[in-house]
Amino acid sequence: MLNKLKRLNRDRYNNITQRLWQTKGAIALALMAIILPACNTNELEARTPASPGNVTTEEVSDNTNKLIGQTVTVRSEPIKKIGTNTFTISDEQLFGTEPILVVNTSGDPIVLPQGDTEVQVTGRVTKLVVAEVERDFDLDLDPELEVEYEGKPAIIAQSVALAPEPGEITKNPNRYYGKTIAVPAEVEEIYSPNAFTLDEDELIGGSDLLVLRANTKEKQTPIQDDQKVVATGVLRPFVVADIERDYDLTWDLNLQKQLEAEYSKKPVLVVESVYPVSREDAVK
Repeated sequence: MLNKLKRLNRDRYNNITQRLWQTKGAIALALMAIILPACNTNELEARTPASPGNVTTEEVSDNTNKLIGQTVTVRSEPIKKIGTNTFTISDEQLFGTEPILVVNTSGDPIVLPQGDTEVQVTGRVTKLVVAEVERDFDLDLDPELEVEYEGKPAIIAQSVALAPEPGEITKNPNRYYGKTIAVPAEVEEIYSPNAFTLDEDELIGGSDLLVLRANTKEKQTPIQDDQKVVATGVLRPFVVADIERDYDLTWDLNLQKQLEAEYSKKPVLVVESVYPVSREDAVK
């Protein structure tokens, strides 16, 4: 009798233990079902690079595979115009950096600057396949490209803009009137969130450049004194009646009178965007 009771107790214990292990196994499987997708998601997020935004030509040259298919903005010196829609850019101060080919698909003609004025290029990074670019953008590229640049890093540009400094602009505004330009500089004086000046380069001998931000649906980036920014927009003479006619501006009458007294007929940059300068740009 005693042995029978022992066997019954032992069998109950084994059944209970087995059920516990089964329950633990189910819980473990459920936890794994939750945790593993999260791990996979995190791994995918870690492997998926964020949009790189502002980069240097050196980065495009050295990290082409990482940047392929991504839209970047590069500000650099134009080196050589190759054809109607193509030219090369490079940071000449960086020895050993290969020039990057730019294919302009914006539809606007290329007018490369003279001297040390840079250009700002925004577009998609690729390795050049001439036949594909000609097919996709209905372009007839120079035959030289296949010989020298096929398979090499290139930027398929959505926009190309001159990138002069404020002193260059205010010293010779007629050169830039009516053009979209990208101006890298330090914020000098803030009149309002939508009106400020960019500091001229004292070595050039120009004056500070007035910047106005028109009202847009996009959220405006706040600016601060002495902040390094890039302001992109159209340069025009400061004539209040013309600017109020063409743009939706936020300014009170006192500010309007102050700016008109200081900047009447001088150049003003009416901007589409203002963004902080990247670390790489600040070094240049």
